Amino acid sequence: MTLPSTFWGYERENGRVGIRNHVIILPVDDLSNAASEAVANNIKGTLAIPHSYGRLQFGADLELHFRTIIGTGSNPNVAAVVVIGIEPGWTQRVVDGIAATGKPVVGFAIELNGDINTIASASRKAKEYVQWASELTKTEHPIEKLWVSTKCGESDTTSGCGANPTVGNAFDKLYAAGTTLLFGETSEITGGEHIVARRAATPEIGEKFLKTWGDYNDFILANKTNDLSESQPTKGNIIGGLTTIEEKALGNIQKIGKKCTVDGVLEPAEAPTGPGLWFMDSSSAAAEMVTLAAAAGYVVHFFPTGQGNIIGNPILPVIKLTANPRTVRTMSEHIDYDCSGLLQREINLDQAGDGLLDVMFRTINGRLTDAEALGHREFVLTKLYRSA
Repeated sequence: MTLPSTFWGYERENGRVGIRNHVIILPVDDLSNAASEAVANNIKGTLAIPHSYGRLQFGADLELHFRTIIGTGSNPNVAAVVVIGIEPGWTQRVVDGIAATGKPVVGFAIELNGDINTIASASRKAKEYVQWASELTKTEHPIEKLWVSTKCGESDTTSGCGANPTVGNAFDKLYAAGTTLLFGETSEITGGEHIVARRAATPEIGEKFLKTWGDYNDFILANKTNDLSESQPTKGNIIGGLTTIEEKALGNIQKIGKKCTVDGVLEPAEAPTGPGLWFMDSSSAAAEMVTLAAAAGYVVHFFPTGQGNIIGNPILPVIKLTANPRTVRTMSEHIDYDCSGLLQREINLDQAGDGLLDVMFRTINGRLTDAEALGHREFVLTKLYRSA
């Protein structure tokens, strides 16, 4: 297919373009989940994003917490944000971070106000925001403004041979068009790290990638009890025919295609500074990686799976695809794109990539992904340390 030169989306105050138009109720900490969910219950059309982490993070872990929460509110798929926190200091820090994008945002602290007063005040503001957002309309934008991320899950032999190369083919076409792309899953590149390093745009980027991978790998090896059996590869991976992390890695790397250059290396939840293909240091856990991609500002996500996965995200549409005909048969309600014809020689790789891009543009134009239709809103923060 000839890739369209434009797409339709919501232009935000900072020039970024989203494909969804959410008004979110964002808790700073786990103590504020109940109030946030109460506001979302009061004001239809808003979306609460509860999470399990509270306070007492420190150092890099605290910075990652704020980067993820602020990044989530700043994502272009979000029109406006109501922030709720237990105390005013952290609440205001999140508000200020999101406000830097120009996006409408307001914060409410529960301390010295209580839940009931906070919920009432936040509900009034949420109503104002959701009515304002409901009048926003999509406009046409150059394809270069599109940001697409990827991560795989529940991989099997069909992943590396079918679904992941399908994403890679789509990424090659998007890369050539000047879009901004993302991949990650640091531990799942083990055994293929030299391949990724050779794809780096400069020696310095290659060295930074290898250091990032090495630090993650050293941490895992220093803390494992005996081996990584059932962690990397997972039990599902092994059942699906992947017996070593190297096999899994060589399949995983297929997602970055054959023509893309690795143009930069990001910290978890860090936003890229330009177009191209970026690597993010990130967990291989499905919900964690997708959450980090959303926090970095990506607006649509490709999720290839072998054995089948149900992952979604509150603000980032997750397009799931598989090349495993059994998974298509047993988990059809979770599969947005069936590329099993690739391994059955009914279509070629170029056709498989085009089919995925077609689903992507339909999603951009308003089609709900399976995860969105089924209400999957997995939002899992990455935590580095024990709390103080």
